[in-house]
Amino acid sequence: MSIPSDLDIAQAATLKPMDDVARQMDLPTEFLERHGTDVAKIELEAIEAMKDRPRAKYVVVTAITPTPLGEGKTTTTVGLGQAFSHIGKRGVVAIRQPSMGPTFGIKGGAAGGGYSQVVPMEKFNLHLTGDFHAVTSAHNMLSAVLDNHLYQGNAAGLDPYRVTWRRVLDVNDRALRNVVTGLGGRMDGVPRESGFDITSASEVMAVLALSNDLGELRQRLGRIVVGYTPDGDAVTAEDIHAAGSMAALMRDALKPNLMQTLENTPVLVHAGPFGNIATGNSSIVADRIGIHGGDFLVTEAGFGADMGAERFFNIKCRTSGMTPDAAVVVATVRALKVHSGNHKIVAGKDLPPALLEENPEEVHAGAANLRKQIENMRLHGVSPVVCINAFPTDHPSEHQAIREIAESMGARAAVSTHFADGGRGAAELAEAVAEAADEESHFQLLYPDDAPLREKIETIATKVYGADGVDYAPAANTSIDLYERNGFGNLPVCVAKTHLSISSDPKLLGAPTGWRMPVREVRASVGAGFIYPICGDMRTMPGLGKNPAAHHIDVKPDGTIVGLF
Repeated sequence: MSIPSDLDIAQAATLKPMDDVARQMDLPTEFLERHGTDVAKIELEAIEAMKDRPRAKYVVVTAITPTPLGEGKTTTTVGLGQAFSHIGKRGVVAIRQPSMGPTFGIKGGAAGGGYSQVVPMEKFNLHLTGDFHAVTSAHNMLSAVLDNHLYQGNAAGLDPYRVTWRRVLDVNDRALRNVVTGLGGRMDGVPRESGFDITSASEVMAVLALSNDLGELRQRLGRIVVGYTPDGDAVTAEDIHAAGSMAALMRDALKPNLMQTLENTPVLVHAGPFGNIATGNSSIVADRIGIHGGDFLVTEAGFGADMGAERFFNIKCRTSGMTPDAAVVVATVRALKVHSGNHKIVAGKDLPPALLEENPEEVHAGAANLRKQIENMRLHGVSPVVCINAFPTDHPSEHQAIREIAESMGARAAVSTHFADGGRGAAELAEAVAEAADEESHFQLLYPDDAPLREKIETIATKVYGADGVDYAPAANTSIDLYERNGFGNLPVCVAKTHLSISSDPKLLGAPTGWRMPVREVRASVGAGFIYPICGDMRTMPGLGKNPAAHHIDVKPDGTIVGLF
């Protein structure tokens, strides 16, 4: 039986009024700020009003190292949230808002898929309540104030060659990666090289995700470093008097968005930090509301467990003080077969026919990646459950192979058909997660705040990635010394690397050993509260492909949007 397109399924959904969705999570409706009939913002006063209610079990959904097509983390997150109602429990989902760049590019939207989606799909993937536009405006307000500061005499003593703040836009536009500003006459500003990143890569977006309340948001915005003086002293947004205006633009964006799944499970949608150079997790304020809204709060961490989950544990949980009760590691037959080294998947092209043939031995051959990601959960004291995300092209013997791999590591495993069957297809997974979450928690951070930056970087590289050590380029060493001299050494670390390998080399599959991690550059997101070493070439402004989704998205005369996927 063929399944309709995601958009067709979403547009056929029967939605509940937002008041009813809020009541499902015991959220008082007086805290809703309605945006039409099917989306609402939640006033932050709800955090205080709900704080004494029972605490839900906190579950993070992560994955093995994915193929370029992704392995269905968001779909699993939504499906699991729906599944709890099928086993007599109440689930709440918390996920990021997707960037419109990938939505109009080759990746598509991020509302889930099949019968495990967030709806309305069109609003979710496009403007929603304008949070991304607020981030874009606040970021570029700082850019404008910065350039005006240089023009008006540069009282802060910024070195124009050491300005680190760029501009952002929420589209894929490679032509803006490198620009020169201030061209024209004397009245048009100070000429200097700069560029654009995509809005998800903005430090303001990470600030939004990691702030506990409005006061903290304001403080974090003020701590954003925009550049350095010739002597190496940091200059902040507070120093050039931009932080207050930025906070005013971000005030309403700090309120989480309430939506629902196809089965009317409450979904908190908030923030969208990049998963390669930032945390890749939804907001703390959304979790502070959702944790008191049901029996289970299910949230997703971007990319594989070596990336999004490691940052969830060591940055988000460190900041929020909330600790997880269980983790779901999504695995697919196709990804483990790719990790065997026998197949290659290319985005936009058909799967290799040999990949679809029944071959449990190839699943076992790619098992090292799953084993390592299970180990990465246990490094942090979290009970892992392997979700075998079933595809129609899979074979039962291949699912059994994944079960055997999980069981050999002492982890629970469950086959889940949530894409085709919605919540009931993830009921076995929900039962396994409930069992894991009932186990005694032994959560631990990977490193202390006061460890030196190099020690933090090397701890992640050796313990999580399996590297033998770290090699620093001269520029990276210089930056680390600069940050520690400026008092940033107590910040956690967010390693920017490829998501296609546990290592820093996208060509290394499985769980590579015998390699060293090269750090070519180190940057600081002081307002967001982390240092990010860069390994390899990280694109912070994507480009459009030859046949992007933007060529196919359209709107009918009656207002119906078509072409989203």
